Amino acid sequence: MRELNKFRWDGKAGHYEVYYLTFTDRASGVGVWIRYTMVAPLPGAGEPSASLWLLAMDPRGDGAATFGRKATFPVEQLRAQSQPFELRIAEAVLREDGMAGGVEDISWDLHWTPGANGYQHVHGVLRALRAAKTILVLPGADLSIDGTVSFAGRRLELAGARGGQAHLWGSKHASSWAWAHCNDFRTIEGQPAPGDFVDGVSAFVPRFGRELGPNTPVVGRIAGSDFRSITPLRVLRNGSTFGLTEWHFEAVDGARKLIADVKAERDQLAGVTYHDPDGELAYCYNSETASMRLEVYERSRGNWAHTSTLLADGCAHFEYAQRTPLPDLELLIR
Repeated sequence: MRELNKFRWDGKAGHYEVYYLTFTDRASGVGVWIRYTMVAPLPGAGEPSASLWLLAMDPRGDGAATFGRKATFPVEQLRAQSQPFELRIAEAVLREDGMAGGVEDISWDLHWTPGANGYQHVHGVLRALRAAKTILVLPGADLSIDGTVSFAGRRLELAGARGGQAHLWGSKHASSWAWAHCNDFRTIEGQPAPGDFVDGVSAFVPRFGRELGPNTPVVGRIAGSDFRSITPLRVLRNGSTFGLTEWHFEAVDGARKLIADVKAERDQLAGVTYHDPDGELAYCYNSETASMRLEVYERSRGNWAHTSTLLADGCAHFEYAQRTPLPDLELLIR
């Protein structure tokens, strides 16, 4: 687990790195996204910096459904160690079992039990060949989160909020992508499905003067068994169609198949910008209050047999991104 969260920047230009936690509080319906980020631009594209972000979505509240705040610091205020893992940006800290910090009118003090297993979206073959410009790993794929988070004059008391902690790094974001995570499923009969989760991404990437994709790795755990659809061939074959508020994907791992439909409400999307080391921007629209329907199949005698349906209403996490902004959606963080 320490290896998955290990800080990767070696001090050179042309690198970005992100740690994030997403969760949805069932009691209030509020979804939250907290990010610890850094970017080391290429020469002429700016100075290295580190940032703290918090975004929140409240589908049940009055007034604005989304809230965002970001504070940026010189990279000298970022400190990292591997054993035990700890990352600090200014006064904020992230460890394997929690995070605490705050800036301006936001704060968080959260803790969880680290997961027993970690998951990686980029296959070892692609990493060895340096074929991926971004690496995504999940040190905490299925977390139960306790603590407090404060924003916009309100304070949430969390007790078992479901979420996940991820780490990514690289030299360039994709041209466009969709991402989703959920570890708060219920069965079709309304019963909790503890231990089940799914996390996937689908991306178009620039190669050889054109856009290649979608490339769609998906990981998860269903009914106590890990699901890893990440081999180079499988990533290319997994079906995927996505847009601003929806993503449909099909992923296969051996004798199992997942078919998912993810949907987000447009008025609950938080618009943000991601900065590449070369100075280019990606425009991302994120919801921590999306919904997901997941159909599970197993291969039987050469055919796919449906085994279960998992549902998540308002407690899935979804992001859509492209290289141009949408003119009718506000950017909360730039």
